[in-house]
Amino acid sequence: MPKACDLKKGNVVEINNDIYMVKHIDVKSPSARGAATLYKVRFNNVRTKQKHEETYKGNDMLTVADILKKPVQYLYPDGNLHVFMDTEEYSQYMISEEAIEDEIAWLSDGMEGLVAMIIEDNMVSIELPKTLVFEIAETAPGIKGASASARTKPATLSNGVEVQVPEYLEPGEMIKINTETKKYMSKA
Repeated sequence: MPKACDLKKGNVVEINNDIYMVKHIDVKSPSARGAATLYKVRFNNVRTKQKHEETYKGNDMLTVADILKKPVQYLYPDGNLHVFMDTEEYSQYMISEEAIEDEIAWLSDGMEGLVAMIIEDNMVSIELPKTLVFEIAETAPGIKGASASARTKPATLSNGVEVQVPEYLEPGEMIKINTETKKYMSKA
């Protein structure tokens, strides 16, 4: 059973005998001494897709939902659905675009290393690898003499996502991106 302070986006929990997925967490730290940090969590009901909000203190315990995790490969989009294949049993799963709207930008055809969350033979979410490698498609030219820890500039990646990168990087270079924070980590 995780504490509210350990919740992350994409976690699946059970509330009032229903299964919910964490969509957003807003952390509020009160300024008064001794006051507990509050976690305002926005959930989506896995079955009905209805939104649900709860506020927890950091030590509040939640019940983890019974969920099956399987390694999958992203195959292709099919209209409003996206098709994934179980890499162990070769069965296919389809999931709606709304369920994975935050992860779609990181997906590419044939991508492996993904983990599907499955409840009652229905895929409800995916987990991306913590880091992915992308090519810088567009950015301002590199500045000679710019240090690695100095200022940053915007860069558009090959998948269309815009991130901040150090000034010395140029278009065509491969970089590692943290998929949770959507931030530059290092050159690949």
